[in-house]
Amino acid sequence: MVRILHIARIASVLTDRRVTLMASDPGCSFRLVRPRCRGGPFDADRVHDRQRLEDVRLVRMWRAMDPHRGLYQTAGFGIRRTAPDLIHAEEEPDSLAALHIAAARRVLAPRARLVLFTWQNVNRPKSPMVDWVLRRTLAAADAVICGNLGAVALLRELGYGRPTPVIPALALEASIFYRRSVPRLSDRFTVGYVGRLAPEKGVDTLLRAVAQIGPPALLVAAGSGPCRSALQEQARGLGIGDSVRLVGLLDPNGVAELLSAVDVLVVPSRSTPVWQEQYGRVIVEAMGCEVPVIGSESGAIPEVVGSAGLLFPEDDVAALTEHLRQLRASAARRQELGRRGREWVLSAHTPALRARQTLDFYRQLVGEPVRESR
Repeated sequence: MVRILHIARIASVLTDRRVTLMASDPGCSFRLVRPRCRGGPFDADRVHDRQRLEDVRLVRMWRAMDPHRGLYQTAGFGIRRTAPDLIHAEEEPDSLAALHIAAARRVLAPRARLVLFTWQNVNRPKSPMVDWVLRRTLAAADAVICGNLGAVALLRELGYGRPTPVIPALALEASIFYRRSVPRLSDRFTVGYVGRLAPEKGVDTLLRAVAQIGPPALLVAAGSGPCRSALQEQARGLGIGDSVRLVGLLDPNGVAELLSAVDVLVVPSRSTPVWQEQYGRVIVEAMGCEVPVIGSESGAIPEVVGSAGLLFPEDDVAALTEHLRQLRASAARRQELGRRGREWVLSAHTPALRARQTLDFYRQLVGEPVRESR
């Protein structure tokens, strides 16, 4: 029996499902630590199927919304009572929470394996204090699960030589993101975008491509952000003001309905000195809805798209325009890519797969044989 203490501040549906799937394995015992928060992504009441779990410990947290300075209001996380073989803290290595957990492990369960998680795929400038925290937590961690290949490369650049498996914390929520029977938004070829309206998301590149493919075409963008007014002005300047709809924020069901009503989703992100796309959740959501995806080559986008979508170099308006023209001209090509995308995410981006990969890695780390795939 492998005893696991799982600490995560975000009690999301997907985190919950992955952990409870792992907890159903008879060879593992799971105790969870979650923030005592009401509402939003940090609500521990979202932890369902508690009968599969040995215990759920709720603790208060300072600065829960701050991924780097948030701190759990507990000294020992229940480590002494749990006597874990492995502590999995879904915290970034440069966070105070990770440092706190590493210190508690060293005092209360020094033989337990410590696993952290990171999405970070860019070596951003750090203050001396943040760099000190990062070095201390990496020295303490027996492994760091990575959300993308860029995170592995960054850890190697920082001199970290222990295991760094790529197991993204996100996956397809298939109960929400599937092809829905909804009316089309227009008789025109309809391009979708879902995400922040911010410079690094490259929506200005998408506007130029939509202008170049010419009518009939419609762009529907869901999301909010500081560039909303500038994008509206750009659309008018390009002569496509009447062909761009900014529909604001949507809940998950609204996103699924929008995706089911467009002909293609575009993810035109551009890298900056301090950021690259770390996963691109809307990619798997669109593929779950059988929508063809065109993504830029920023960060982890090519990994998530695989061979089931189309890619273009960042900020390459001509390449994006050509992809859009080809898809507008061929409904059969759109259907083929939609089918391939759905097959891809159901094979490579599901909570069940993430649970199996994580559990197999736990066993490797604590020295137990990996079981045959279930």
